[in-house]
Amino acid sequence: MPERLGYIGLGIMGGGMVHNLLRAGHEVTVWNRTPSKAEALASAGAKVAASPAEVADAADLVMMCVSDTPDVQAVVLGPDGVLDGLEGGELVVDHSTISPTATRELADAVAAKGASWIDAPVSGGSEGAQRGTLSIMIGGTDADVARARPFLEAYGSAITHVGDIGAGQTVKLVNQILVVVNQLAASEALLFAKAAGLDLHAALDAVKGGAAGSWMLSNRGPQMIADDWRPGFTIDLQQKDLRLVLEAASELGFPTIATSLVHQLYLTLQSEGLGSEGNHALVKALENLSGVHLSD
Repeated sequence: MPERLGYIGLGIMGGGMVHNLLRAGHEVTVWNRTPSKAEALASAGAKVAASPAEVADAADLVMMCVSDTPDVQAVVLGPDGVLDGLEGGELVVDHSTISPTATRELADAVAAKGASWIDAPVSGGSEGAQRGTLSIMIGGTDADVARARPFLEAYGSAITHVGDIGAGQTVKLVNQILVVVNQLAASEALLFAKAAGLDLHAALDAVKGGAAGSWMLSNRGPQMIADDWRPGFTIDLQQKDLRLVLEAASELGFPTIATSLVHQLYLTLQSEGLGSEGNHALVKALENLSGVHLSD
């Protein structure tokens, strides 16, 4: 009998991931805190549940992608939460980016109900969720990862088992350090090109395929030049992830100099009310410092 799927969290990432599951022919029961976000998925064939517990009761694999550690804790441990719907034998797949420590605590709570947990945070932005090209980094047992893999392939093109429970979240923090420091470099470089009077499109084309290239430069560079701040990932969510990085680094006694700088620069943009813009709007903080603007 085919595994029954449930999905909790239908935001900028989850919605695209569920669409890909449906396109792959899977039956999916969904729930979202804001019910209106489930309407398009219901039209595409998803069943809509009234609570996370109802999703868990209807599913063998319970997937979720919500914003922050407290959100996952509420969805799993709160009233009518996932824990209330588990009967034993289920696998919970958490695509959220949350605290590695909290992840292990949640996995223990699920295990006490006879179910399993893998942490499987994703990278690739809303584009990757829609196109089915996400990078997925997974912490958990070999057996649980193998069980989930056929379904993750509906929206992930790079699926990597990186270690035990919690390791997926830690690797996602590694990913986020690279994302924001690459974005800082892309911002500074394009503003330098502007100050020097270069054609920004030509400069970008000249460097993006060489040693200086990065996903952030190739995908967000054109948006920055076009004054397009639509989010693949918002500043507010990026800041949440950077908070997790800084907390984990503090626990390790490890300095994160560039990441701390980016966090502070994003704070200046949040103070201007720009938290809902894409994380590539980091360039605006450097524009404020330099007086050079890409759109001039």
